[in-house]
Amino acid sequence: MSESASTKNLKLKPKNCVEVSAALIFRDGKLLITQRHAKAHLGGLWEFPGGKRESGETFEQCLVREIHEELGVKISVGELFEEISHDYPEKSVHLKFFRCELISGQPKPLDCAAVKWIEKSELTEFEFPAADACLLHKLRAFNF
Repeated sequence: MSESASTKNLKLKPKNCVEVSAALIFRDGKLLITQRHAKAHLGGLWEFPGGKRESGETFEQCLVREIHEELGVKISVGELFEEISHDYPEKSVHLKFFRCELISGQPKPLDCAAVKWIEKSELTEFEFPAADACLLHKLRAFNF
């Protein structure tokens, strides 16, 4: 890509870019998903648990904090599984999805509407944000 094309793309992106860290937690052939609160941005949709990175935090530190706040469990963060940038009309998001392991506790919906363990075949039964499309495609081909 030429420098001018790169500069042009930067100018087209919304000024408000949110960095998000999300967990892919697998257990017994299932994957943990959470449902967004109805009144939240993209309310009612299902997603992978996590949240916005705060200033001075690594994506991994963000994920440990967010999962504890959202689900009341402790996790260990493993390798980066997927990285996606997506533009919504009102903002741009940069997401990093990490494979994680549940260390202690059972996930509870403390800061989300619902929590569910699903099998790979069930991925198509839930509505996810548009930003997750590439990840969902990759997960359908992944053995878990």
